Amino acid sequence: MTTFTFQPATREQARARIGLQGPAGSGKTKTALRIAEGLAQGGQIGVADTERGSALKYAVVPGKPELGGHVFGHLPMDRHDPRDLIKVVRAAEEAGLAVLIVDSWSHFWNGRGGLLEIVEEAGSQRGAGGTFGGWRTGNPIEQEMLDALLNFRGHLIVTMRTKGDYVIDGKKVTKVGVKAVQREGAEYELDVVMDMVEGTATVTKTRYEPLNGQIIHHPGEDVAELILEQLGQGVDPVQLIVDELVGEGLTYERALELHGRAKARGILASGLMHPKSGEPTTLGDLIREYGQAVKLGATPVTTSQPSPPQPSESAAAKAPGAPDSERVTPPQMRLMHATFNQLGLKGRDERLRATSLIVGRDVPSANDLTAAEAKTLLDTITNFAARENGADDFVAMLDGLDEDDERSAA
Repeated sequence: MTTFTFQPATREQARARIGLQGPAGSGKTKTALRIAEGLAQGGQIGVADTERGSALKYAVVPGKPELGGHVFGHLPMDRHDPRDLIKVVRAAEEAGLAVLIVDSWSHFWNGRGGLLEIVEEAGSQRGAGGTFGGWRTGNPIEQEMLDALLNFRGHLIVTMRTKGDYVIDGKKVTKVGVKAVQREGAEYELDVVMDMVEGTATVTKTRYEPLNGQIIHHPGEDVAELILEQLGQGVDPVQLIVDELVGEGLTYERALELHGRAKARGILASGLMHPKSGEPTTLGDLIREYGQAVKLGATPVTTSQPSPPQPSESAAAKAPGAPDSERVTPPQMRLMHATFNQLGLKGRDERLRATSLIVGRDVPSANDLTAAEAKTLLDTITNFAARENGADDFVAMLDGLDEDDERSAA
C-alpha cells in the first residue's frame, strides 16, 4: 500500500525567476542585465538574444572602460523554436551560468518558428483537425520548454513584449491595459513580474513581500540584493537534519529515516563541523554515530543548547573583507528577517542602517555579513525583541549609536 508523508516545507537553494514586460524601448534588456549582475555575485551571465543583437549595445567596449557596459555571454537566436530554447538552457547549465537572460521570451510564442507557428503547421496536416488539433503537438513542446526554464539551476530572467489589451462590448471597444505577448497566464510561472515604462518598473506580481506593489526607478543590484536576501531565508537541509539528531527524543528508527532523507537529497557527503567536538565530519557519518548511540542505549554526546552546524566548505562562500570567516548562514538570515519584523524594521534601508551600527562597519547588504557578525547582530536584536517595549528601546539605542558615530567623526 502506498503511503504519503508530508515533510517540513523549506526554501532549499531556491533560485530567482523574474519576468520583465513592456513595450519596445521601455528598458527591459538594460534592467535585466543590471539585476543579473546583482544576482550573479561574480558568476557568469548569459543572454539568449532574439532581438537581433540588441543586447550587444550594453556590452563593454574593449579598451574604453569609461564607456561602462556589462560583461555577459551572448547567444543570438534567429529562429525561435521552443525546443531550441531547451537546448540553450542545457548549454547554460553545462557552462555553469549563474544567470540566464532570455530576451525575449515572447519570440518563442509568436516569433519565426515559435509555438504558434508550430501549432499552425501541425494543425494544417491532413486529418489533424485544424488549430485545435495542432495544440496536441504544441502543448507538450510548450510544457517541455517551461520545465527546462523553471528547473534551470541558476537564476532566470525573461523579458516579454506587451501590447494593448482590449474588451469589446457590443460596438464599444475599451482599452483595459497591457498584455504580455505570451500564453495567457504565463506570468504565474514566475516569482516576480515587473511592468517596465521608460526604465521604471512597477511590481505587478511577486512572491517576495518586500517587493509587493513597489515602483522602482531603474531597478538593478538593489532589487537583486533584496531578492537574494529573501532567498537566503531558506533552511539549510543539512542543518535541519543535524538539529533533529542533537535534539531530544531521537530513536534509531528516526535516525534511519533521516539517513534515507539525506541520501535521497544527495547530501550524505556534505561536510560540517561536529556539533560537540568541532572536528570535521560528514552528515552521513554524524547520522551513523548518533543512530548507533541510541541503538546501543547510549546517550549521544550533545548539549542542552547545541551549536549550530557550519555549512559545508563547498556551500560556504567567504565573506568579502574577511577571508578567514564564513558567510552568514541561511538560518541566520531567516531569524534576522523575523526579528527585524518584530522590532518594526521592515524597510531594507532601515535594516542595513541598524546592522551597520551594531556590527560597527558599513554593511551594503545582509549577504555581506560574516557568520560571527550575524551572531552579534542576532544576539542584540533578539534581546530587544524580548523586551516589553523592545521596539522603542531599540530605536533609542540606534539613535545613541548614531550620535556616538557623529561625535567620533567630529
